[in-house]
Amino acid sequence: MKDSDISKIIDILTKEKQPQSEFVKLMDSFKNPYLVLIACILSLRTNDKTTYPATLRMLELAKTPEEMMNVSEQDLAKAIYPVGFYKNKAGQIIELSKILVEKYNSVVPDSIEELCKFRGVGRKTANLVLSLGFGKPAICVDVHVHRIFNRLGYIKTSNPEETEFALRDKLPLEFWIPINTLLVTHGQNVCKPINPKCDSCPVSDFCDKIILK
Repeated sequence: MKDSDISKIIDILTKEKQPQSEFVKLMDSFKNPYLVLIACILSLRTNDKTTYPATLRMLELAKTPEEMMNVSEQDLAKAIYPVGFYKNKAGQIIELSKILVEKYNSVVPDSIEELCKFRGVGRKTANLVLSLGFGKPAICVDVHVHRIFNRLGYIKTSNPEETEFALRDKLPLEFWIPINTLLVTHGQNVCKPINPKCDSCPVSDFCDKIILK
């Protein structure tokens, strides 16, 4: 693809309105850094169909750091089961909540560097908190974003972190926030890792169809 086509591609995907998973809809609706943060932790290495009901069960127990730090790990683990590593994630979320209350006055920090100090929080999660929680320009790169941008031929990178920094250098700032939701939805419905639906893809004419090794 030509770099100049990126605006056309994003415009087409925006208008295409592929069906979003319930979890993606939930994350987009939060507008709350803390809720984005703990829900994203749940979602790591877990599919959306499992994460969505687990997130709803978690929020029945607590919705603020003050409430969450008083939930027992056993109760939280039971609520979020069967997300991947549910026992570890229960401990991470309660520990994180306690630190937020005691060291950050219950305010989620709005920098990648500070967010990544929390156990279990990497750049993907930190960027999602900045973009969806704070409305700040940030590029959240998951497997879908990494795969699709490389498949299109817009960048050539070997892992999501390389993809984030490559996109920071060339993706127009106006697309930083919406790109994750757009490409996650496109990746779940059309541009799948195996047997992508190229025949029905609305941006197929722009795509180099590069197969990642």
